[in-house]
Amino acid sequence: MIEEIKNALIVAPHPDDETLGVGGTISKMVKKGIKVTVLIVSGHLPPLYSNKEFEITKKECLKSLKILGVKNIFFLKIPATKIHEIPVSELNQKIKKVFDQSKPEIVFIPFPDRHIDHKTVFESAMVCSRPSKKNKIKILLTYETLSETHWNADGIEANFVPNYFVNIEKEIGVKIKAIKCYKSQIKNQARSIKAVQSLSEFRGSQNFFKNAEAFKLIRLIS
Repeated sequence: MIEEIKNALIVAPHPDDETLGVGGTISKMVKKGIKVTVLIVSGHLPPLYSNKEFEITKKECLKSLKILGVKNIFFLKIPATKIHEIPVSELNQKIKKVFDQSKPEIVFIPFPDRHIDHKTVFESAMVCSRPSKKNKIKILLTYETLSETHWNADGIEANFVPNYFVNIEKEIGVKIKAIKCYKSQIKNQARSIKAVQSLSEFRGSQNFFKNAEAFKLIRLIS
């Protein structure tokens, strides 16, 4: 199905979410000639972080996405963990603007997991991707993000149970190289290179691949 797509959009709450969750698939789409756009909704900005920290993660993000082959990148520059404080209509308008500009046929949005930013961005992206006459979206997917997605309370909150898998056997090396650009973020075992590699192998084993990325399909229009 991806082979039929011309434009793709990845909506990421923070720098590194896009590479952790969709890095291999991004590389695969770029190699197929698909125009990939990445939207980074928030960043390490005051009051919780310094402007210097934001510039560091922004540079890491640009370096990572360059390795993956992405040229179309948007930064909304909303302070991390503060996205939910923005009026809903205002946030939707900011994100919808990128949807309108990129005209995606496939969209990847964060699974509404432990992180408040992930939940808020998911809600807004769902609104922006609603079916309409102008909307060209054929495939809408949520992606998993180490480690937040796997910390939901079982039986109380929604769990990430994937039903759409992309073989990234040929892209895992590029994904790992791109992840290594995030030196400020990949600091602990939960988001280590080993964890990224292990998750890709586990998702691959579910489909007799060496490596895969997993997604939850929300909508498929053919």
